[in-house]
Amino acid sequence: MPARTDAADMTPVAGSGRLARRIGELDPPSAYVAGYAKARAVDQETADNYIRHTTIGDPELDPVFEELADVPPADLHRFIRAGIEQDDEAALRSAPRALREFFDNLEVPDWVDFEAFVPGQRAFFNNMSNMLVAYAVGSAVEGFSTLVSKSFAMTGRVTGLGPGAERRLRQNNRHMVETYFPNGLRRDSDGWKVSMRIRFIHARMRQLLAASDGWDHTAWGTPLSAAHVGGISLYTFSIRQFEHAAAMGSAISRKERDSIVRIWRYVGHLLGVPDAILFASEAEARRIYEIGHLCEPPPDDDSIGVATAVFKAIPAMAGVQTDAERRALQIYAYRLSRALIGNQLADRYGYPNTVRIRSLVLLYYRVRASVLRLLAKKALVKEQAFEQIFGATQYDEEGISYRLPDRVRAVDQSPW
Repeated sequence: MPARTDAADMTPVAGSGRLARRIGELDPPSAYVAGYAKARAVDQETADNYIRHTTIGDPELDPVFEELADVPPADLHRFIRAGIEQDDEAALRSAPRALREFFDNLEVPDWVDFEAFVPGQRAFFNNMSNMLVAYAVGSAVEGFSTLVSKSFAMTGRVTGLGPGAERRLRQNNRHMVETYFPNGLRRDSDGWKVSMRIRFIHARMRQLLAASDGWDHTAWGTPLSAAHVGGISLYTFSIRQFEHAAAMGSAISRKERDSIVRIWRYVGHLLGVPDAILFASEAEARRIYEIGHLCEPPPDDDSIGVATAVFKAIPAMAGVQTDAERRALQIYAYRLSRALIGNQLADRYGYPNTVRIRSLVLLYYRVRASVLRLLAKKALVKEQAFEQIFGATQYDEEGISYRLPDRVRAVDQSPW
């Protein structure tokens, strides 16, 4: 009988009723086994690193939340606000020690150069008429094709009844606007604050999901894992979004691309992504993203549900009122999305059978962009773009809310 290699080491998975394959030195979550084996044949080091981070969340903040488990929600809200806003020293002094030490240890890494962010910030605002569309029907739905969709599906915040998907998209847009705003990522600016708020929400949802009966740790690993946040989401919000915008007529220079990578590397740091999976270049970001997608299982019903909810939210965000206009806009959104993400993923999502010629929709956008540049006054185009992007952005009257979810299901949560 031939000797068994580590790639064929079969080990039982507790509670799963099936076997998981041990690959190399890692026991991947069972849902990743097939994809991981394929990805490892392409790039062993990157695949190993991605799978390793499917069982890691935020190594710095997650342990803090374990110590905050018994803190009343109102007090927790007050402590977090004091730490992020730096406007209530007395409140922060009364916070648990673990939380105070977390804020005390927040530092700007040596590799951060705020001046190097300027080209990327300009690129966003120069092309923002395409940016929100590129995210909603392009990079976002690609990101939801991964197991990160499990977190959204379980909470129902995007897929459930009510305006959850619309609010979620508007909050993501708010994060983008503040991130790219001049000096937006400095300590006292809203880009930094919104990023830190997201980090706290992620940590809280990891805690809630991990403790729920519905989360399958053996199959899926850690909720909102570092693999998904660092390996998929950062690239989705950065270069991938600009690639889709460029397909619709935007122009992005090499210097601007490099700047965008620098911006989102720092955002990843603010979100608690471990250095081991935090990209340092566009090539590295793209490699992690591509190998990560190879590791992921094919989109399932949860992925389809989350992606579909995004399309249902688009007419409301666009201010469309009538049913006929709503259907027309959704059909066009499906056509554009198919052109951006490709037929294979679009077919998996069950998109309607629309025109399958990629160049047709993209040609429309290129011609439209050229006409606008030639015929419209530049100031007017910018003004209209600002109206569009802020109209699709979530700005609450109270400013940034630091309340956190207190239940897994959105319908059971207190307002936050």
